[in-house]
Amino acid sequence: MKRSDFSYDLPERLIARYPLPDRTASRLLCLDGETGAVRHRQFTDLLEELTDRDLLVFNNTRVIPARLWARKATGGSVEILVERVLGDGRCLAHLRASKTPKADSVLQLLRERDGEPAAAQLRVVGRDDDLFILEAGQGETLMGLLQSLGHMPLPPYLQRDDEELDRERYQTVYGSRDGAVAAPTAGLHFSDEFMARLQQKGVETGFITLHVGAGTFQPVREDEIEDHKMHAEWLEVSDALCAQVQAARQRGGRVVAVGTTVVRALETAARGGTLQPFTGDSEIFIYPGYSFRVIDALVTNFHLPESTLIMLVSAFAGREAVLAAYAAAVQEEYRFFSYGDAMFVTAAGSRT
Repeated sequence: MKRSDFSYDLPERLIARYPLPDRTASRLLCLDGETGAVRHRQFTDLLEELTDRDLLVFNNTRVIPARLWARKATGGSVEILVERVLGDGRCLAHLRASKTPKADSVLQLLRERDGEPAAAQLRVVGRDDDLFILEAGQGETLMGLLQSLGHMPLPPYLQRDDEELDRERYQTVYGSRDGAVAAPTAGLHFSDEFMARLQQKGVETGFITLHVGAGTFQPVREDEIEDHKMHAEWLEVSDALCAQVQAARQRGGRVVAVGTTVVRALETAARGGTLQPFTGDSEIFIYPGYSFRVIDALVTNFHLPESTLIMLVSAFAGREAVLAAYAAAVQEEYRFFSYGDAMFVTAAGSRT
């Protein structure tokens, strides 16, 4: 398939650059993948779309303040975006600089972009493909440096620096495991109160972990999407979650994924044919023609044109139906992308 098959026109004014004051105040476009029918609702109406037999699966990752600013010994500025914390005082990171730092060079961390130097440094250990291996200085921990000097890694299309409000709002209320450098944005619509309402209705909830990487924003550059190399992300699907899925099936309920990251995690764990516990990296690329094994419905945000995420949603609900729904959302002036409105999507065909 062609990358251009997943393009659509979006007026720039519809990009949501800030979240709404209330997490649950967004709109909800409901797409029936079988018929292509679209309904326009509010996010809180999701309660009416679910039953007490359903299992709602969330991604409990937490976004780390993964963007740092630094200066080389030569005085050149460096932007650091941590991709993955390795757990040994080291990390894998994207570096943006006028000239690539050499191995064993030292990066002096700054308090702000073009700000005063902090009393902390990172050393460039080497390379791992396109990523740099960085190491915290003696007496420092990487997570400590990120918490004290790091900035929330907002998506580039927001075209603004992070602000204090993003520390809370670019984070789900139920996140519990640090490690993501991008938010699982479908979950941003859920408040503590709304989670309690789900429980009161009897909707079961479960959790996977997938630490979203910066590669989620990597554009598809190949004209033929099958030639695209997907980025790797670490995930964990537990025994307990597998048991919850099986129980939902037995009671006639649906498995509803909150976000494309949950879809990727569950479908990775089911690649052997049935859902099994899984811990490790996945490079799964889901696009039209893929046969889903686990999920029955999906809560998701609106995604960038020609992105791997809109390709995943198109695989689930049908490309033509998804693009028609996006056109309807533009017509109705929905808010798009990370801080935007949501969709509730059901499958185009039966699950294998």
